Amino acid sequence: MRILLLALLFTGTAYGQTYPNKPVRLVVPFAPGGSSSIVARSVAAEMEKGLGQPIVIENKGGGGGNVAMHEVARADPDGYTLIIGHVGSLAMTPYITPNLGYDVNKDFAPVSLLAKVPNIFVVHADVPAKNLRELVALAKGKPGQLYYGSAGNGSAGHLAMEYLKLVSGMDLQHVPYKGTGPNLVDLVAGRTHATSAGTPPLMPHVKSGRLRVIAVGTPRRLETLPEVATVAEQGYPGFETSQWYGLNAPAKTPPALIKRLADEASKAVKSPAVLERFKADDAESVGSTPQEYAAFIAKEQARWKEVIQKAGVKAD
Repeated sequence: MRILLLALLFTGTAYGQTYPNKPVRLVVPFAPGGSSSIVARSVAAEMEKGLGQPIVIENKGGGGGNVAMHEVARADPDGYTLIIGHVGSLAMTPYITPNLGYDVNKDFAPVSLLAKVPNIFVVHADVPAKNLRELVALAKGKPGQLYYGSAGNGSAGHLAMEYLKLVSGMDLQHVPYKGTGPNLVDLVAGRTHATSAGTPPLMPHVKSGRLRVIAVGTPRRLETLPEVATVAEQGYPGFETSQWYGLNAPAKTPPALIKRLADEASKAVKSPAVLERFKADDAESVGSTPQEYAAFIAKEQARWKEVIQKAGVKAD
């Protein structure tokens, strides 16, 4: 038995030392152009330097990320197929959609948490609310008469607003759209009143004066919006919501490879090039050990499971 264990240890160590010896495939479970693609391409470009092999990005959208997750869950656990993990696919969808065909906790190995992109809460410029407290008062005075849009039922923005409704007691009506673009078209036109999303798609409309930021979902204020208080500061301590992105591998990927990838990912997100790119989108570079990332996922799953159950969110 001792000889067998030593042999396995030696094999795993040797495997880790020779890995990788060919290009690595990194699957992004969404269409090109979003924050997930920005994170993947920025981090991959830096990881390539340490790994000594190209990282080939493959955008594979569909099913809110489920198509790609299903495929990668069944890929060989050899370190040559990875996927960008996301708050939606890892912490929300499992509690909204039954029978996914995979188990996010059993079929994927956490590698490293890469980045957090802050969620902000905005209203149309004509809504007479300058901050969250005023919106809550307005909504309570007109129950069911204010509408918020989202990128779709079960989307991160939908659940962020439902989370805010739960803690504040607001009665807002949900209007789901097929994507962030259509949602913002109606919001900017004043046909809906509010929404929540990451900063990149919203800030151009904020800068133009068509939308107003009333709260930030992260624990700390944003450097680009220092005058806007967080949700927690405005009376709801402990509130936190952000879009986050990590690196995941198929389950049973050898620990030596997971550690190598985690080390390279952590170095990559702290590189000057990535820090500069992320700053443009108010994104926070993280970098973590696999164990830290696993604990973070578990905490997020507990948070969003409670929100989904209390709000009664179900799949279309």
